[in-house]
Amino acid sequence: MSFKSTLCAATALSLVTAGSAFADGHSKTITIATVNNGDMIRMQGYTDTFTEATGISVEWVTLEENVLRQRVTTDITTKGGAFDIMTIGMYETPIWGANGWLVALDDLSDEYDVGDILPAMAGGLSHEGTLYAAPFYGESSMIMYRSDLMEKAGLEMPDAPTWEFIGEAAAAMTDRENEINGICLRGKAGWGEGGAFITAMSNSFGARWFDESWNAQFDTDAWANTLNFYKDMMDSAGPTGYATNGFNENLSLFQQGKCGMWIDATVAASFVTNPKDSTVADSVGFALAPDTGLGKRSNWLWAWALAIPAGTQQQAEAKQFIEWATSKDYIELVAANEGWANVPPGARTSLYENPNYQSVPFAKMTLDSILSADPNDSTVDATPYVGIQFAAIPEFAGIATEVSQEFSAAYAGQQTIAVALEKAQAITNEAMEAAGYR
Repeated sequence: MSFKSTLCAATALSLVTAGSAFADGHSKTITIATVNNGDMIRMQGYTDTFTEATGISVEWVTLEENVLRQRVTTDITTKGGAFDIMTIGMYETPIWGANGWLVALDDLSDEYDVGDILPAMAGGLSHEGTLYAAPFYGESSMIMYRSDLMEKAGLEMPDAPTWEFIGEAAAAMTDRENEINGICLRGKAGWGEGGAFITAMSNSFGARWFDESWNAQFDTDAWANTLNFYKDMMDSAGPTGYATNGFNENLSLFQQGKCGMWIDATVAASFVTNPKDSTVADSVGFALAPDTGLGKRSNWLWAWALAIPAGTQQQAEAKQFIEWATSKDYIELVAANEGWANVPPGARTSLYENPNYQSVPFAKMTLDSILSADPNDSTVDATPYVGIQFAAIPEFAGIATEVSQEFSAAYAGQQTIAVALEKAQAITNEAMEAAGYR
């Protein structure tokens, strides 16, 4: 019997023991909303393993990141009931858990081993100590770079570079004749797309969204310095149309060999080093996200996690799926079929203690990046909010979506940075006053 067959049999036994959909003589179907990134697409390819073990069928609604956030937020706030499992993150989970909109994951099996979840991930997916979503994978952000182009430029990437070095390296690595951009970064509107990147970047420049009295801070030098540095660098060394590029667009550019550097989610490391998909797989290096010497780096903390909306009629079946998809056994399943470099990273302590995974070239830098990100202390000056690339308040998603649209318009040359920041200041203060913060 193959490793995969053995694993399937073991998984089937544990899941059926826990309570199978076959128990009442009828098969069940659960509907899952998820994001269209590589690890989630890979999970869908293994769904038959789960169905064979449990009799529970799975229907997938796979959406682009911004659309996913809109759909699941609308569904849960209107009690639409379209989904039995939602893919959400560290921003939504504590807020929705506090509102009673999610099913508590406080009764997962002993075999699942909740205590193995990395503390940074469990903490960000909990409310008052109760877990409300299970991390499929966890991430920070880091630099992925072409070691061959760095060498050609006569430079050496430090383990912990400054933004000044990144700007110089981007210029030196740019080769317009050969369609090589020195750097690729998110500029796409959306609080979790370009908004997340520029907020994390701004932390390293000494910026923050709010002061301790919830006053917007976009009229500061720190924010102006952040956006001007970003735009100047991207205009000279970034790809055409960077103002509309998000994670997937930049991943494609990097895999095609069109980016000297890319600063983005640590989870992308397995994709850019996979020779099946990446033309530069054998020449990728990694470094911590940059800083400016102020004591804060520009890396974020995030988990794409699976949660159960409180209104589902398929709660037991949804929990079975979550236990399967975020388990140690699932990691072993992927490793056996696709190699350790392609397992979902950043969620479990045991993964980083596994010698097989420790040999993966980006494993240590991923863990170092995750451990260096502190949502409780993410800015140079004090703030009233928790979060790195977001402020963990219900109003943030709406405000930040509007602000990110103004920033993207400035990147595209439709308005100046000064005007974009002036609009961001007004949008944010008006929204906070209407919500009763000021």
